[in-house]
Amino acid sequence: MIVDVHTHAPHPIPDLDPNADINVMMRPGHARPANYTEDDYLAGIAGVDKALVFNIAAHPGGQREPYLEHLIYSAHDVNDDVAALVRAHPDKLIGFMSVHPLDPKAADEIDRAYYDLGLRGIKLAPNYQNFDPLGEEAFRVYRRAQELGLPILFHQGTSPMRFGDLDWAHPRHMDRVATAFPDLKIVMAHMGHPWQVDCIVVIRKHPNVYADVSALFYRPWSQYNALRLATEWGVMHKLLFASDYPVATSQETIDACRSVNDVVEGTRLPRVPEDAIEALIHRDSLDLLGLG
Repeated sequence: MIVDVHTHAPHPIPDLDPNADINVMMRPGHARPANYTEDDYLAGIAGVDKALVFNIAAHPGGQREPYLEHLIYSAHDVNDDVAALVRAHPDKLIGFMSVHPLDPKAADEIDRAYYDLGLRGIKLAPNYQNFDPLGEEAFRVYRRAQELGLPILFHQGTSPMRFGDLDWAHPRHMDRVATAFPDLKIVMAHMGHPWQVDCIVVIRKHPNVYADVSALFYRPWSQYNALRLATEWGVMHKLLFASDYPVATSQETIDACRSVNDVVEGTRLPRVPEDAIEALIHRDSLDLLGLG
């Protein structure tokens, strides 16, 4: 079985320019339409057996960047839309909610999304949502997630966000979160690129922390180094397969994982073991995250 732990649900925007693209900055040269449909989404994850799906809740004060309208909208609408998509495809999809820690009603929305909508984890993005991941508001969200057994997937690493503090997406902060909440399952997206070494240190230290490999292959040398370092530090088993659809499809990411060593072909540099790559692609992430 192949599980994609990082996909974004479609959210059509009626007034958006039909020629508008997503990810021009995130994946240069491979832009995709910002308005993608449910059929587009299902085609994009056709290469996997299961997928975690979510979007990102907006700042309660309405703070956002225009080209992210397709990703960031109110927590209530985010969670209703994700739940509806999961109900339509229950054998394929597992829904995660999103809340904003600075929203005074965040705890109520967690309970609604869990008890009423059946969503089974939380997606947070400190620099997209512009909140301090070590602040008391965020810790209230983590505390409730731990109580309910909800894993949290955090955006980690670089992004083109101008209003959010880039440091808030640094993997080192997850060390303090994991220490404070040892029973909370945490996934750090993108191996925290470009801070993959810092990510590796954290997932090596904490049994409850994992990292996903989405968005790495756009920079082949960086992907090779990340997986080679994970091999040398003995943490390949803590890496989860993920695509970050719509920025990349599941199948593109599978193919890229299998070709990670192409960048060192013809050299004496060490390879990422092929059996470790296949284990990564076929990892039972649902069991590891308590979603099995």
